[in-house]
Amino acid sequence: MSNPPFDLETIKAGLAGQNPRDILKAALAHFDNIAVSFSGAEDVVLVDMAAKLKPGINVFCLDTGRLHPETYRFIEKVRGRYDIKLEVLMPPHQDLESLVKAKGLFSFYDDGHTECCGIRKVAPLRRRLSTLDAWITGQRRDQNPTRLALDEMELDSSFSAPGKPLYKFNPLANWTSAQVWDYIEVFDVPYNELHGKGYVSIGCEPCTRPVLPNQHERAGRWWWEDATKKECGLHAGNLGS
Repeated sequence: MSNPPFDLETIKAGLAGQNPRDILKAALAHFDNIAVSFSGAEDVVLVDMAAKLKPGINVFCLDTGRLHPETYRFIEKVRGRYDIKLEVLMPPHQDLESLVKAKGLFSFYDDGHTECCGIRKVAPLRRRLSTLDAWITGQRRDQNPTRLALDEMELDSSFSAPGKPLYKFNPLANWTSAQVWDYIEVFDVPYNELHGKGYVSIGCEPCTRPVLPNQHERAGRWWWEDATKKECGLHAGNLGS
């Protein structure tokens, strides 16, 4: 449960522009039933910071069944490195089997990624978030046009339920990619080896490719779709921003 009631707008205003560690400290101070979302990419800096602030903190990641081998190995490297409780979430197999039976393994190239991501990512995420009061993500404003208005703290409009609000903290919101990688280098934080092969934003193997010099980091995600639609459903509220 969270601590006694608070004023969301007051806290949001106080966290605006703050550094990630202070935002994490505030999140952990206000909520006991909270977890860090770890995607297997550079948001591992959140795991590094959070584990130092609260050893044994709950961390979860999504296994869509389509991740790169490097990502699976990296997840286990993070599990071994930090004092965390790492949970790997998997999609509902009945829905997944029905989709593949009806449309095959690569339907997203023809009809968009929403349906596949809905089963492989959103469904297991919704199941986990329904047990939490708040969660922490690695979103940044510089990642995509859909994230330009991202707040450091927000009411999660996508996953809140009647009578059960869910709050989301985005400690890296005002950091740039360069700042994230500076932190990784300074504190010797482990990272996915795909980053050394031209991959910047890393998702499922069929939907992720390396980017060219000077391309935006999300250019390698769902490259066949418009940039303003590049949200998999985990942060669908950004599309309304």
